[in-house]
Amino acid sequence: MSSFKQTALPHPDAGGEEGSLASLIGTAREDKNKIEGGTLYLVATPIGNLDDLSLRAIKTLAEVDFIAAEDTRNSVRLLTYLGITKPLVSYFEHNKRERGEEIVARLAAGESCALITDAGTPAISDPGEDLVVLCAANGIPVTGVPGCCAGIDALTLSGLPTGRFCFEGFLSTNKAERRERLAVLAREVRTMLLHEAPHKLRATLTDLAAAFGPDRRVALCRELTKKNEEILRLTLAEAIAHYEENDPRGEYVLVIEGASEKECTEDAFWASMSVPEHVEHYMAQGMRKNDAIKAAAHDRGVPKNEVYQQVL
Repeated sequence: MSSFKQTALPHPDAGGEEGSLASLIGTAREDKNKIEGGTLYLVATPIGNLDDLSLRAIKTLAEVDFIAAEDTRNSVRLLTYLGITKPLVSYFEHNKRERGEEIVARLAAGESCALITDAGTPAISDPGEDLVVLCAANGIPVTGVPGCCAGIDALTLSGLPTGRFCFEGFLSTNKAERRERLAVLAREVRTMLLHEAPHKLRATLTDLAAAFGPDRRVALCRELTKKNEEILRLTLAEAIAHYEENDPRGEYVLVIEGASEKECTEDAFWASMSVPEHVEHYMAQGMRKNDAIKAAAHDRGVPKNEVYQQVL
């Protein structure tokens, strides 16, 4: 039995603008806060600061039938801190197929489950994505309990455009795959979000500068929400120089400026190339033909089939 006690919010005075904070508070206890059997709850957990855990998240963890966690050892510590005792099952990349079927079977039988990761929002660059797909395929309701997301936090702090962005997660450690992906991203006009571990940061910055140019702006966000949170807003060249003198520490989110229209057109390396030459350029870098066609089509902003027809 959980020791968590729900504290009732005071009901605001009648009146006020519909949809205001006051009206939301007035209906907070009724709006999607009842735990329903046969439902999967995606519960965001703190990325470094325990005070970021929402009241709704605590209530959900306290009231579901069981909790699926990326690392049950870490989750036990969080639940112990909250005074919550619940059955735990592990769900992570290497057991997601078998365990996912087990979780869905329990949900189909009427139990409720909260899915949590070690930190942040489940199903973002996370095997929770597969569990959501499995639930959808089996008609199992899924709902979110929003909260921390490192990528979004970093984006808002970056000082770079936030209106349009894309999330790339971790780059591949395979050299050929990484080179192919960066070649495509070099012409991406949206702000880009990457995750990186400290021991790989220097190599990644070097690869980014080679693909995007040394003057591309980047925000390096580390230890988000923690005591030693740091946001560095630099060019890639300046970031490389900084970490030649300083050791990378903590987990990083890199927020990278998108390409300008000029970079994508007037100054593009392929501007004077024919379409077949453009494709050959990428193949000379080690890309497979089909991937080279995709990259050339992305550069030119045209359908892949249009490029394919010209290289037959």
